[in-house]
Amino acid sequence: MRLSRAVLTAAVVSLTAAGLPASAAAAAAAPERSVTDVVPAPVSAKADPHGEFRLTPSTVIAADRGAGQVADYLRGLLRPATGFPLPVVPHAAGLPALSLKLGHDPRIGTEGYELKVARDGVTVKANTADGLFEGVQSLRQLLPSAIDAQRVQHRTWTVAGGTILDYPRFGERGAMLDVARHFFRPDQVKLYVDQIAQYKVNTLHLHLADDQGWRIEIKSWPKLATVGGRTAVDGDPGGYYTQAQYRDIVAYAASRHITVIPEIDMPGHTNAAQSTYAELNCDGKAVPVRTDTEVGYSSLCISSPITYKFVEDVVRELAALTPGPYLHIGGDEAHSTPPADYLTFERKVQPIVAKYGKKVTGWHEIAKSVPPVSAVPQYWDFGGDNPDVAAAAARGNKILMSPANYAYLDMKYNAQTPLGQDWAALVEVRDGYNWDPATLVNGVGESQVAGVEAPLWTETIRTSNDIEYMAFPRLPGIAEIGWSPKSTHNWSAYRARLAKQAPRWVAQGIDFYRSPQVDWK
Repeated sequence: MRLSRAVLTAAVVSLTAAGLPASAAAAAAAPERSVTDVVPAPVSAKADPHGEFRLTPSTVIAADRGAGQVADYLRGLLRPATGFPLPVVPHAAGLPALSLKLGHDPRIGTEGYELKVARDGVTVKANTADGLFEGVQSLRQLLPSAIDAQRVQHRTWTVAGGTILDYPRFGERGAMLDVARHFFRPDQVKLYVDQIAQYKVNTLHLHLADDQGWRIEIKSWPKLATVGGRTAVDGDPGGYYTQAQYRDIVAYAASRHITVIPEIDMPGHTNAAQSTYAELNCDGKAVPVRTDTEVGYSSLCISSPITYKFVEDVVRELAALTPGPYLHIGGDEAHSTPPADYLTFERKVQPIVAKYGKKVTGWHEIAKSVPPVSAVPQYWDFGGDNPDVAAAAARGNKILMSPANYAYLDMKYNAQTPLGQDWAALVEVRDGYNWDPATLVNGVGESQVAGVEAPLWTETIRTSNDIEYMAFPRLPGIAEIGWSPKSTHNWSAYRARLAKQAPRWVAQGIDFYRSPQVDWK
């Protein structure tokens, strides 16, 4: 059953208006979740039912030097619902505190953390601000779901007691949003950033150009955005990001400790560019605009020098806008590019990316071009044998795992799902959780996996509610695959922890799919 945000909000309001008896109010004050309920599952967690901490008007946030940004973020999370001042201070000075401490713990690496909740205070320790941020995401889950309300809630704010030691299995845990098939405004992208950050996702891959639309301003080729950006699937309204808007999205993601990876898909998936600039076609004639969802028919002109001027201009401008280390050059479904031409194109374009200080990532087809070992092929197929990917892994390339039959968030949950596609599979919540990146592709083991990414293609996705319905509850499962130790991977345990996330999503207004595979709370 699909519930709109308005319906969920009305339900919450009606329950509040009805009032609760004293016994129910007392029960509500007890912790909703334990340290053993956190998603993604921590490396280790030990609950202490006698170690609960209560936020009060006198609580402060004590932040070490270098922890100020995370402290301000935490304060911004907690103040709307509590109404407490929660000042950020360098030292607790005897006051009850949420303490953010930076140190040097070799066990936890750059993104790990240690979280301790006791009656006299809460401490998050990490080696970096990234680690503190991930620790804060776990801390959030130990508070009542009402903490996500945007108005003051008059209640007791209890943090579940215990200790967590945690660090990620893989370095990259990503989400991809296709803004080319349908355009999403900057505020919609930022909303998704906030939603995925809760589950320790650390990269946002933006699919910025495809056959149906071009979404990023390129000053040296201005009509790409102003003309090529007008269209979307089914003739829906298009749109594009100015360079200032894109920089703002990148900065916002960085404030949530998420790195943006921009993608310009090529040499295929280029009809929006080729319909805008005639010179990008071998015959010098602009192709017709396409707003259908076919794939594989477009190709840049591999033999033309203007193609590489175009590529270099786009890469130069996009690299200057993007502080992260990677540019995604696509490379998939180039069915209209002869194999020899495909290799020629890749071998010319990959050095251009390096020239502007970025590393290459692309769909796994780029592996056949023998890219530099710094390149990250992104595997999107169904698992099993892929000699090119296995050979790349053997040479030293890390492989990012995004199998379409498990990790694509645009796949329907079942045949009746009102959104999405089914060409790869019907992917229920359990299907999206029950796979292992280290055994997916023959010849690609644990040490050769860069991480996981959950792509969301938007042929049928038009609104933020649509994004939420397809991403939740599957995205937290992909995030857990990327973060949590393999030893913790257990569907029965996970579905119980996942169910306890539902009140948080209701409080946040997330329009999620209530899978019958989960006993929702």
